[in-house]
Amino acid sequence: MKALIEKLITTPGPSGYEGGIRDVIRVEVEPYADEMRVDALGNLIVRKGRGDLRFMLAAHMDEIGIIATHVDENGFVRFTNIGGVPPRYCPAGRVRFLDGTPGVIGLEDIGAAEIPPLSKMFIDVGATSKEDCPIKVGDVAAFERPFNQGGSRLVSKAMDDRISVAVMIEALRQLAHTPHELYFVFTAQEEVGVRGAATAAYGIDPHLGLAVDVTRTGDTPKGITMAVSLGKGPAIKVKDAGMIVDPQVVDWMVTTAQRAALPYQLEVLEHGGTDARSIQLTRAGVPAGCLSIPCRYIHSPSEMVDLGDVENAVKLLLELVSSPVTWIK
Repeated sequence: MKALIEKLITTPGPSGYEGGIRDVIRVEVEPYADEMRVDALGNLIVRKGRGDLRFMLAAHMDEIGIIATHVDENGFVRFTNIGGVPPRYCPAGRVRFLDGTPGVIGLEDIGAAEIPPLSKMFIDVGATSKEDCPIKVGDVAAFERPFNQGGSRLVSKAMDDRISVAVMIEALRQLAHTPHELYFVFTAQEEVGVRGAATAAYGIDPHLGLAVDVTRTGDTPKGITMAVSLGKGPAIKVKDAGMIVDPQVVDWMVTTAQRAALPYQLEVLEHGGTDARSIQLTRAGVPAGCLSIPCRYIHSPSEMVDLGDVENAVKLLLELVSSPVTWIK
């Protein structure tokens, strides 16, 4: 999966500007789709199989980014965030605008402030004046860092959530049979309020939903207290800040993992949420859960996942979609 992962994470696609990454995904999934369409919000919806149970799977294809708000007389670009951009990760970081223009994030001389706000930062694109600056107000950029691998650990920007996109694509490739009507949805605008999943779920009207996303870990020095670690398997969500997972969904996922002898962890995420929240709340309500990929340094330009966790997530996802779901009435 390494080549696929690298292709996905190096293609820019901040929230609301997913066209480029959607085109890349479309090429990857088209040979395996029974039907494919793009809805009004930009979600790529891929149907596979027919059955009595409509099962929606969602992985968001957008990433965090920035948008230009002002260009000063010397050509420096002020900006604000698209999605959750932690200011502490920004100074001296690199970005690339969607037109290809590179830039570096500079910081005002503000003394010893521990975490300066984005309003104290600017982007230097090498311009000397407002007139020769190639960037205008409203131009959008994604963060830029190279893809690296150390042992089984993969590091890059946009692992959130391109690593889950890769899991969904690989599961679709390997899927031999399903008794369900599966909808693999590559959602837009998750990072700005799980918007794409809301419209997609309304249109599909699923009986069951499952998001695939990253989650935080508690395995770094003096980090958060959380029972999720890299290398111990994908996590099965129990609760996050946006939803409480139906216990039947948790039991189904746990039982499936145990039956297949696959490693798994249980996840309670105190801050953050996923597309599963939007699916759960659509129309009259949908049983929904989340298959999570442990990820260190989320929303930084150097997010880290374990390849073993990724591969086991593919295996668990295949088990979940290949067997009849009998507990939904």
